[in-house]
Amino acid sequence: MRTSVAVATTLAVGLTIGTTVADGAPPPPRPPGPAAGPTAPSPRIVSVTPFKGRERLRVFSAAMEREVVVDLQRPYDPARPARPGQKVRLKARPGKRPTIYFLDGAEARETESGWYSETRLADLASKTDVNVVTPVGDPHSYYTDWQAPEPGMGNKKFMWETFLTRELPPLLAQRFGSNGVAAIAGASMGGLAALAIATRFPHMYTAVGGFSDCANISSPENQFLTQWDISRGGGNSVNMWGKFTDPAWRAHDPFVNAEQLAGKTVYLSSGSGMPGTYNNVAADPLDTTVKGAFLEFGSAVCTGRMTNRLKKLGIPFQGSVKASGTHRWEYWRDELFTAWPVLMKALDARISGPIPEAPSSGLADGLGSSQS
Repeated sequence: MRTSVAVATTLAVGLTIGTTVADGAPPPPRPPGPAAGPTAPSPRIVSVTPFKGRERLRVFSAAMEREVVVDLQRPYDPARPARPGQKVRLKARPGKRPTIYFLDGAEARETESGWYSETRLADLASKTDVNVVTPVGDPHSYYTDWQAPEPGMGNKKFMWETFLTRELPPLLAQRFGSNGVAAIAGASMGGLAALAIATRFPHMYTAVGGFSDCANISSPENQFLTQWDISRGGGNSVNMWGKFTDPAWRAHDPFVNAEQLAGKTVYLSSGSGMPGTYNNVAADPLDTTVKGAFLEFGSAVCTGRMTNRLKKLGIPFQGSVKASGTHRWEYWRDELFTAWPVLMKALDARISGPIPEAPSSGLADGLGSSQS
């Protein structure tokens, strides 16, 4: 009896469904699917404020999941004051222009880039039709993508390579007149980062500059020095590129990947580590002199290795290793006067005023150079 009822019920349901489909009525609606998740935030300019003759950008980095600070200097035309006594306002010159990025050393300050506080970059840029971009802060980050947040450095998520190569350039093009032609340069930690980024994204840069850097970062001695440097900021290089055996070290090594610099303007320079014009051995703290001499001697050795590597690859470069000079901003300030016309020529950036000549040191080029 139960079997007969079940069969009858099944037939009745089947006939009902068959009749519904045959009559052309729509099938019953499907149950709703899972709700769509929130849209991931995109990189964006949060604010733009005047700052010492340039613009301070607060930019949200989706990769770093936080806001970072970048200073931008563009060519400006002074606007007339609206009334007597009012401060002269600056208005960016119209048109598209190339961009050059300058990266700081390991002790990058949270106030402004050392390229502005310690050199005459502002004067040089004011005479040139170029956008100058300087990240602010995040010392000992190496301007790279870290494999893990660093608990000893504020638990920050460092993703500077992604920010500088993927997130920031479109924003600069949309709002600030960047035309897609770019160069990148830096001192010490920033010089290594500039060379690493240029070798990893060779299509993005026409020129690269390294001041007192150490390109062969994956060599055993430089790995230990990098770990020491990062530890000064409270971090661990394991969170950056993993253990010393991790392939990421070689992947970020400009010496190993130097062939990617072919076709670019390359500028490399270093002192020798011997105290020079800006060292007062009698008055300077001993640890400052010793550390500066040690770091610059290492930079000279690294720069010599890198220039020899470029020569073997047939890649032209410009620059030199001076007979004296330690690891300090005064020497990079002087070197910038020499490097600026070289880098601007590569960008085809018009210089509209006289550029101060580099102070004459009378020092020889210790390791030679290959002019492009």
